[in-house]
Amino acid sequence: MTPPTEPIIEARAVEKFYGPKEAPIQVVAPTDLAIYPNEIVALLGPSGSGKSTLLRILSGLSSPSSGQVLWHGSPLAGPCPNVAIVFQSFALFPWLTVLENVEAPLKARGVNSTERTKRSLRILDAVGLDGFESAYPKELSGGMKQRVGFARALVVEPEVLFMDEPFSALDVLTAENLRNETLQLWENKKIPTRAIFLVTHNIEEAVSLADRVLVLGKNPGRIRTKFRVPIPRPRDRHDLRFLEAVDYIYRVLTQPDLIPTAAPELEPAAAGSPPARQKYPMLPHARPGGITGLVELLADRNCRDDIAHLADDLAFEIDDLLPIVEAASLLGFITVKEGDAELTEEGLAFAEADILRRKVLFRAAAESVPLIRQITRSLSSKADHSLSDEFFHDILDEHFSEEETKRQLETAVNWGRYAELFDYDAKTGRFYMPEEQPQPAPGEEVSTR
Repeated sequence: MTPPTEPIIEARAVEKFYGPKEAPIQVVAPTDLAIYPNEIVALLGPSGSGKSTLLRILSGLSSPSSGQVLWHGSPLAGPCPNVAIVFQSFALFPWLTVLENVEAPLKARGVNSTERTKRSLRILDAVGLDGFESAYPKELSGGMKQRVGFARALVVEPEVLFMDEPFSALDVLTAENLRNETLQLWENKKIPTRAIFLVTHNIEEAVSLADRVLVLGKNPGRIRTKFRVPIPRPRDRHDLRFLEAVDYIYRVLTQPDLIPTAAPELEPAAAGSPPARQKYPMLPHARPGGITGLVELLADRNCRDDIAHLADDLAFEIDDLLPIVEAASLLGFITVKEGDAELTEEGLAFAEADILRRKVLFRAAAESVPLIRQITRSLSSKADHSLSDEFFHDILDEHFSEEETKRQLETAVNWGRYAELFDYDAKTGRFYMPEEQPQPAPGEEVSTR
């Protein structure tokens, strides 16, 4: 299906910075994006890639630092006039009934009592909440609360419905039921909405629902690839084209430096170029235990497996698995190619080692990571082998946001402690080197790559 030429919402070279003007942090690189009538668009990406930021820019809740957002071809100043948003959290008013919660946005718009009750009852029936009008949120299950959230968004009859990970707080079965019901409302034209924009971290959800999928990279956020999903609905998750699309997205997400090519049987759009290499590449937020678990799993699977299969077997979503895959790759324990993760010689040795030997191997691998190496060398250069965390904080906050700087240091502490390269005292806020470090067995050499 070829989209019409005129988009409802169009972003032209929108860019977002945070932080002080003298040292801004680029969160979203210049990005072009459009939402057309009669389509569902899914925006995927790893945690921290700017998915929610882009949603807020497109909906007018947040202004871009540069670039422009157009609503039906006219520059947008403030929130879009006819959109609604469903968030991950239910965000219901606990003192209002279900009916009163759904009526709330209509009341805010000045709709009279008779009309807003009529419209609210109609949409409650459409989302399967007929009979619960007088119930309070505390009486509802998570799935029912989210249905109220959908009803509240749809009752204003938005031209574009934005959804920011709306199913992620629900259990697997409830989420699947609500996805199917939302799709039925859309396909059967029971709602007046002309387009849906879905932010998600669930790859299968995106391929199942969307007509068009956009995949973001991070540092800064940018569109790495985009493609249409020409599979008739309802989509069979065992269909070869469905599996190829899922595998293609995993391949893009797990190979940050790869310039993506088209997935088989899919219609690709132009892909973006990888960003310039940073002085301090972002540490994936994975703990040594998770990295160890992945390496052990691959060792049990003849040292190689498809990442999509791994995620499916573990019931992991991309935000769960991707940081672990990235960390294992950064440490040299695995290589990622064509959507498959394969153990390296170092990775296999790590999987087969005992606990003490693993610390030695992890240490040798971690010393090649720029941030870990910077901390270790800085501590070694001090007479007392100790430094305040503010020293490293000041270095990192020129490259990352305040929140991400804290997360980078937290991850570095986890890795440094496991490898016994350094430790951290939270009370004093100081890094220091331990008195003893793990050593290889006599006559044994450890590669530092």
